[in-house]
Amino acid sequence: MFEFRLADKPEETGYLQWSPISNNTTYFLPSQKEFMINYRVENLEELIEKLKINGVTILDTIESYDYGKFVHILDPEGNKIELWEPVDNVFTELYQGETTK
Repeated sequence: MFEFRLADKPEETGYLQWSPISNNTTYFLPSQKEFMINYRVENLEELIEKLKINGVTILDTIESYDYGKFVHILDPEGNKIELWEPVDNVFTELYQGETTK
């Protein structure tokens, strides 16, 4: 877990995470890559509507958790990408002082 200051809200802390996943996973399908990029986004529902209008392949429906919303898309080369609208204060409560700055 890595923490940083948000450019547009320097008083708030944002979080990023690097997560290794088992070699025998099917989580990255239908992509043939052995990894997946996760982008932090704002207004996930609005973004998905714009992506649909522009012909982007949406792989699943938005899933909501206490720490954010997620959905997966395919880029033009067939790579699976995860879009994440985070709820950073959940991570602040859980990990404050325990992350890499």
